[in-house]
Amino acid sequence: MAGGDSRAGDVAALADSLAARIAALDSVVVAFSGGVDSSVVAALAYKALGGHALAITAISPAVATGELDGAKRVAAHIGIAHETIATDELAREGYRANGRDRCYFCKTELYDRLAQVAAEKGFAALLSGANQDDQGDWRPGLRAAAEHGVVHPLQDTEKRTVRELARHFGLPSAEKPATPCLASRIPYGTHVDPRTLHQIDEAERAVKALGFPVLRVRHHGILGRLEVAEEDLQRALQDEDEIVARIKAAGYDHAVIDREPFRSGRLNAARARPAASR
Repeated sequence: MAGGDSRAGDVAALADSLAARIAALDSVVVAFSGGVDSSVVAALAYKALGGHALAITAISPAVATGELDGAKRVAAHIGIAHETIATDELAREGYRANGRDRCYFCKTELYDRLAQVAAEKGFAALLSGANQDDQGDWRPGLRAAAEHGVVHPLQDTEKRTVRELARHFGLPSAEKPATPCLASRIPYGTHVDPRTLHQIDEAERAVKALGFPVLRVRHHGILGRLEVAEEDLQRALQDEDEIVARIKAAGYDHAVIDREPFRSGRLNAARARPAASR
């Protein structure tokens, strides 16, 4: 019990320290998806600056259905002012081409729009939820952030500690799985278009309705390949006929369940190895 109290005290002290750093920025716009990382940054920003902090959620065809509703709930829990903007990453050829740097074009669109809002409303800085764990993965979006002077309050904080901070603030997103943009389900080099994004969204929603909270439907043309969390894989295989039918109903001619469990960053890890050896 004493150990638990000590850890809680450490987390509270960290929250105070991070909030103090944000307070020095005077006023901030938070790039707010409603995921655990951006939710913690929003909570810290509101703790530090109150009405001088604004959370903004971007809406586009690449955002999974239900994500905006979740972001609204978290913002309301925090008390932070919350607005939405429409982003048009699909208008950028680099995004549609879906090379390994796709996220650079997505984040450039996002930060261009957020910077515009910040300038119009008189906010001094842009904040993101990038954490320490993000430094070890292929994250071209961080280059776009650097070009826009985005501040990452959690850049020295491990993901597990970010979740502890989320619990400290009682955030509804504290245990929320990562939900990257729908384009991340499309293999590099396959063009991104609104129809494909919608198809992926429909397939994932249909499978999630069966009680599988952590999953990806990887898009391979006429084939939809489902990955689920390791703890749910056996149950998914038992329900394979129903799952396959639901994925096909979203517009795929064929559907399979991957026998390997879902692992975040699997594609990036495979593609980044040659570069890492240089």
